[in-house]
Amino acid sequence: MKLSVALFFAGLFGALAAVLILLSFGTDYWLLASETCQPDSSEEELGGVQHKDINTVSYHEGFFWGCYSKAKPDAAILALAHGFANRPDLKSCGPAYLIPYPPITKNETDSPTDYEPAIIYRGFWSIFMLISVATVVLGGFLIICAAPFASHCLYKTGGCLFLISGFFLLCCVVMFVLWFQLSDVIDVYVKEKRSSHCPDFQVTLSYGLSFMFAPIGTFFSLMAGLLFLLIGRTVKNHL
Repeated sequence: MKLSVALFFAGLFGALAAVLILLSFGTDYWLLASETCQPDSSEEELGGVQHKDINTVSYHEGFFWGCYSKAKPDAAILALAHGFANRPDLKSCGPAYLIPYPPITKNETDSPTDYEPAIIYRGFWSIFMLISVATVVLGGFLIICAAPFASHCLYKTGGCLFLISGFFLLCCVVMFVLWFQLSDVIDVYVKEKRSSHCPDFQVTLSYGLSFMFAPIGTFFSLMAGLLFLLIGRTVKNHL
């Protein structure tokens, strides 16, 4: 009876972990930002009505793609900033995994070595994410194979893979939070824009829905891994 209950909750947690991790991996909303620029603070009178030239650009980025688009200030989407002023009006997306992470605004005087830390950071973040996705998928496959045969080896192996997946996804979350909270890239970018052509330049950052999936998926993955290890041990003792 206890084994059946453990199997039920382990399977439930494992399924939730797999779904949440795949959603976090496949959706492009880890980071959201809005960038507002008012290049000319002077007001014009057109037909007795005063207008201000305000440009707002929204941006969101995930593992695969980074997309930006212009929007009205009252409909701005919270997001990340990495240089989308003076972009086309239409929404445009580019491969996010080809840009240094976290995003950096490049200057003509910068050398390629200035971006090596960001490239390395992005590389580790991407590798950890891929390991997490691969192990949770493989772990789920092994658990499905273990169920008909009551194989304690497959249960234990699947449990270990779920633990590995949860650990590496946790690393991704921690790396993302550390960059989001401690990086000075955005501050430097804002100061540069304000000093160059836009005194009222502002950037608003926020975590996206894809990021929210990650810690929840981490919890379920770790719980499923522990339960499957316990189930494997119990099955072995009953042989």
